[in-house]
Amino acid sequence: MPRWLPYPASICLAVVLFVTTSCARDNTAGEETPGARYDDLVAFFEEWRAFQQPILADGIPDYTEQAMADQHRELAAYQRRLAALDTTGWSVAQQVDYHLVRAEMNGLDFDHRVLRPWARNPAFYTMIFAAQSDVPAHEGPVVHGWIDLWTYQFPLTSADAAQLGDRLRVIPQLLEQARQNLVEDARDLWVSGIRSIAAQSEDLTVLADRVAGSNAELEADIQQAREATDEFRAWLEQEAVSKTGSSGVGIENYNWYLKNVHLVPYTWEEEVTVMRRELARAFAGLKLEEHRNRDLPQLPRIASAEEYDRRFNAAVTEYIAFLRDHDVISVRDYMEPALRERIGRFSPAEGLRGFFSEVSYRDPLTMRTHGHHWFDLAMMAAEPHPSPIRRVPLLYNIWDSRAEGVATGMEEWMMQAGLFDDRPRARELIYILIAQRAARALAGLFMHSNDFTMDQAVKFASEWTPRGWLPEDGSTVWGEQQLYLQQPYYGASYLMGKYEIEQLMAVRARQLGEEFSLKRFMDEMNQSGLIPVSLIRWELTGLNDEIASLVAAR
Repeated sequence: MPRWLPYPASICLAVVLFVTTSCARDNTAGEETPGARYDDLVAFFEEWRAFQQPILADGIPDYTEQAMADQHRELAAYQRRLAALDTTGWSVAQQVDYHLVRAEMNGLDFDHRVLRPWARNPAFYTMIFAAQSDVPAHEGPVVHGWIDLWTYQFPLTSADAAQLGDRLRVIPQLLEQARQNLVEDARDLWVSGIRSIAAQSEDLTVLADRVAGSNAELEADIQQAREATDEFRAWLEQEAVSKTGSSGVGIENYNWYLKNVHLVPYTWEEEVTVMRRELARAFAGLKLEEHRNRDLPQLPRIASAEEYDRRFNAAVTEYIAFLRDHDVISVRDYMEPALRERIGRFSPAEGLRGFFSEVSYRDPLTMRTHGHHWFDLAMMAAEPHPSPIRRVPLLYNIWDSRAEGVATGMEEWMMQAGLFDDRPRARELIYILIAQRAARALAGLFMHSNDFTMDQAVKFASEWTPRGWLPEDGSTVWGEQQLYLQQPYYGASYLMGKYEIEQLMAVRARQLGEEFSLKRFMDEMNQSGLIPVSLIRWELTGLNDEIASLVAAR
């Protein structure tokens, strides 16, 4: 039976690997059935998370060859311990948590066997992050001890300045270690890593300006970190001429990663098929919208700071009202502030500002839909999940199909729900967004199959993005393709996550019949937390066929 076929609510698949006694939703992660030992899993999870971090040698994370070999060897014992846990009698939600822990451990295993970022990816050693990500954790591999500058309040207190200085003093020693660790030949990762290290130097320069004259010791720490960063960049540039190897993980490894880490019930080949269809669908939809709107004026770009503030604030107000008045989702008090805080400021420009700004500056309402990310983060803070395992961001970007899938899905779903009925030219922007996501995803997929170099991936994504809004020499397209090369599946997760959620919506609508509503469906997804869609499907529908097929395919 095809995996997309909706099953009636009365049918629960009998799979020997799992026990599912009911198709009713079960989200009582903290409630144990008699004789179950869910608390053992929680205790194991805490121990696992501590083990997953590298050991510290004189305060410096140790990514040397010996340290990593030791960690990989010890990981096998943790995996055996997890496999030995008897989940008989556990609720669906408790079994879901078990698979989350299993997926995280598979992520570390994949790091050691395939990705090896400490040995082949210079960008891994970037420690400075100036801006907050809109997802639960950093996108892609990240070194232990990273510094989120956006979490500090300026001017710094004495305590914060001292703490920041302590953390900055790690950078010179870490980068010195990195010269010994980076022994593998992956040219595209190496060359793109140079840009990441150069960006860290720029961020440190900005930081130095912000604290100038306030703390001499901190200023010295910043200067030393910047000098070490610049020296590391020069070494990378010197070594780059000898790098000729491929950087993609290969289709076989990619498929293993999908099934065992991100719990995605598809393959590289199937993702390519879906992305090609999405790209064609988006172009056709755009051309049909342009034809329908041919007698209407084009959307002008926002031209002033006053217009920017007025229109972006009005877009937040309109969007929140639409969600509430059209019963799309239960609107919480934290949602509007979370979205309004991300309005940003007007940026003058004669040419292109960047792909997503080109969209937003024509109609700010379009990207407020993608701002569902900020709802997710606010929800995690204001309404912590009852499961301690889901209360914190999952490692290895395992949340991507849910987080990126919903945020991307909301763009087109809200268009279909009527949000842009009175602004037809804005509908064109939605199809442009879909086309860009499909084009960049295909580029990333072909990098991992080693059919594309990063240069070719950038060129492909740029050429297949409508209206020239993703120029080949722009920072957006290069940054995206670097991320997708570092983090397999991420580039595809936007539309594949949306695709999985739409499949889930079809099954849930079939189960509930007249009792189905969009608001109920969205609220149910939120209650599951930011976890793979295949596991949300199990909780919402009682159907464990997808997760069972993934375990069987290991």
